[in-house]
Amino acid sequence: MITSKILHNTLKENFGFEKFRPNQEEIINTILEEKDTLAIMPTGGGKSICFQLPALLLPGITIVISPLIALMKDQVDSLRANGIEACFINSSQSGSEQQLHIQNLKDNKVKLVYIAPESLSYLDQVFSQLTVSLIAIDEAHCISAWGHDFRPAYTNLGYLKNRFPSTPILALTATADKATRKDISQQLNLKSPKIFVASFDRKNLSLEVRPALDRVKQIIDFIKDKPNESGIIYCLSRKTTEELADKLQKVGVNAKAYHAGLDNTIRSKTQDEFINDDCQVVCATIAFGMGIDKSNVRWVIHYNLPKNIEGYYQEIGRAGRDGLPSETILFESYGDVIQLQKFASQGLNAEVQLAKLERMKQYADALSCRRKILLSYFGELVTENCGNCDICKNPPSFFDGTVVAQKALSAIIRLKESEPLPVIVDFLRGSKNAYIFEKEYQNLKTYGIGSDISWFDWNQYIIQLINQGYCEIAFHQQNKIRLTSLAPEVLFEGEKVQLTTVQKAIIENTEIKEPKKKASVNSLFETLRKLRYEISKEEKVPAYVIFSDAALRQMETNRPMSDEELISIDGVGNAKLEKYGDAFIKAIINFQKSKEVKPKKEASTYKETLLLFQNGTTVEEIAAKRKLGLGTVMSHLAKLYMDGAAIDLHQFVTREEVSIIIEARIKLNNPTTLKPYYDYLEEKVAYDKIRLALAIIEKGSNPS
Repeated sequence: MITSKILHNTLKENFGFEKFRPNQEEIINTILEEKDTLAIMPTGGGKSICFQLPALLLPGITIVISPLIALMKDQVDSLRANGIEACFINSSQSGSEQQLHIQNLKDNKVKLVYIAPESLSYLDQVFSQLTVSLIAIDEAHCISAWGHDFRPAYTNLGYLKNRFPSTPILALTATADKATRKDISQQLNLKSPKIFVASFDRKNLSLEVRPALDRVKQIIDFIKDKPNESGIIYCLSRKTTEELADKLQKVGVNAKAYHAGLDNTIRSKTQDEFINDDCQVVCATIAFGMGIDKSNVRWVIHYNLPKNIEGYYQEIGRAGRDGLPSETILFESYGDVIQLQKFASQGLNAEVQLAKLERMKQYADALSCRRKILLSYFGELVTENCGNCDICKNPPSFFDGTVVAQKALSAIIRLKESEPLPVIVDFLRGSKNAYIFEKEYQNLKTYGIGSDISWFDWNQYIIQLINQGYCEIAFHQQNKIRLTSLAPEVLFEGEKVQLTTVQKAIIENTEIKEPKKKASVNSLFETLRKLRYEISKEEKVPAYVIFSDAALRQMETNRPMSDEELISIDGVGNAKLEKYGDAFIKAIINFQKSKEVKPKKEASTYKETLLLFQNGTTVEEIAAKRKLGLGTVMSHLAKLYMDGAAIDLHQFVTREEVSIIIEARIKLNNPTTLKPYYDYLEEKVAYDKIRLALAIIEKGSNPS
């Protein structure tokens, strides 16, 4: 029987975490009971652990259906960094590569295999020869036409339950309303699935909506305040991504455009550079993001209004996946609403998509806590305001806008309800443009009645009147503004109208906002971040695969100076301790010394190991007695030897092995961590021996 203790030990040893996130353990137990499961968990909520951990405990293989090649590679890199054997099979590989992975599956050398839905038929015969213990379907909302990202290839996945009737299926998605959840279960033929809906409350994400006034300047100011932070800017059109990236490049921001119309090589290069911290900002359409598992995205900006809340929530969820504070900004404009309404009315399920767009617009126009609106959309009701959105931080102030409303509604009547919003504003302002004079609107009675109010303010006030139901947009008739049945009550019956200056307050707030305190180039976090970047280049994996920003921040706070202290950091498991522990501990100790702060704990813990060893206790006995890993004890001996203790390390590593390490060191140009040695030596020399050999070499005690 697999107990909770076994699950927690597996979590720490393989993934480096002390405790499960909400719902993870319950989902894993459901899988281990061989029951079908549907898990709705927000981006960054820990979906991957829900199938990666049981994969280690189940006897056969776990098949993971994933929509994008980049996502597969990302997750496989992360698994391998944690010492877990995994592979992906897709069209990016040669036939010989695919056959190698297939043979490894047959030889039980791999626990997880990632494939695209299109590859199922190709691999069906292979899977029929294997024990398939679990099937995980990531981004499961893609199977539903009711969802926000329908993909036809996913509709073939329904056969899996018939093909593997006794194998549990785990369907996972970050965003799905009730209709989409029901559709996913039916389309996948899940048998009485247990449904888990995690809290969608990502407290670390700040939420802000701004008017689309001089967006580019606002974005440039925002980015320049965060020189070392990665971010994504989502745009509605391909053209906008390229134009915005070009403008950012001209002011010194390392930005790239990404959209489906670019050459595949360019897209792949841009994505790789962003993942590997070689590109700070990506200006992208929604084609970018589903395959991004980058945990250190610190902000997400929407240049345009998204088409629905599901997509918006998934996209902002790509910020702060490591749990650290991250920012999101949405720019809203009247033009975006018109364009998106046109797109929605011409697409599949037009009525549903138009309704979802309306909910998105209501969120952007909200005058109450934005997080409450988001959570209620997903069926999660909260009573407390979040304190981390623009409305909570800058509550709107209201004024008696009855006269303003009467002027606007009168203008709409004078123009015979036949003009869109921009013309109405021009009319109110007394603009002398060609269109006004062509229509002879300057001769109407109320022309110029609102010349004392700015164009932008009029635009905002009329939008508020639309939101309050006094007038409406006739989308099907060139976006003409028409009055509703409520308008006469304001015009003729003395009804009062409350308007808000909140939009104006937001702009002013962004202009006077104090610059964020920049990270010191001499901070320990920056030191560790640079080390992480160097290691990632050596190993050709994304930097966050080594350690997340959250792990580095915890190291900065806790200052671990021994293996047992480092492994207490969230995200540091046994494999990462073996590979990277020495380098990060050394960096922390050197940083401490440079600040003239003496390490407090390291002396006593090393001294205790030395006394036991000198009294004849074996390393295995020391590990058991001190409740340490064997690798930790070996690292103690290496450090003690370097500091001058009389220890014969050759009882653990032969002179021949030291010579091999010397040769590898020269060939590899003295790498920072142990893993390059381990890989170069084809895994034939253990990490402990490499560590001890390097200690001998560095001290110059290796005999010729």
